[in-house]
Amino acid sequence: MLLRKRTFAAACALFAAVVSCGGDSSGPGTSDLGGGTNPATETYAASLGVNISAMTKKSDALYYQDLVTGSGAVATSGHTDSVTYTGWLSNGKQFDSNVGKAAFGFVLGVGNVIPGWDQGIVGMHVGGTRLLAIGSALAYGTQGRPPAIPSNSTLVFKVQLLSVQ
Repeated sequence: MLLRKRTFAAACALFAAVVSCGGDSSGPGTSDLGGGTNPATETYAASLGVNISAMTKKSDALYYQDLVTGSGAVATSGHTDSVTYTGWLSNGKQFDSNVGKAAFGFVLGVGNVIPGWDQGIVGMHVGGTRLLAIGSALAYGTQGRPPAIPSNSTLVFKVQLLSVQ
């Protein structure tokens, strides 16, 4: 899975044939987050539907908005969550998705996924859909994950929580 740190390189190789990203580390959104990006100062493709002023600020590098609240169990650290997701760069270029495929399962809060997910999925209810705007300090930082994710990239995810165990 793309978000698992140990298997990212293998997944990225699969996407390399169809994903080509450009960019630099000094673009919009760079701030004093240790070279990271600030979602509040980023410019987003209109297709992403990101409206920072309508989102909840969790930190300088993480904003979220519940598109659908859900009514099931709540995602908390230490539990296994199953999700479907799509990830985009702020320019609207999709870099990954498991929609229409097997659910992605991970233990929340233990570093199996990027910090923006560990922090941004907490509190979601099963059946809910959340939009995350994640600055590079809570994503892949200055190293990025070439070629799909350039260095210092702000990422946008739409995540649907399917189950919590």
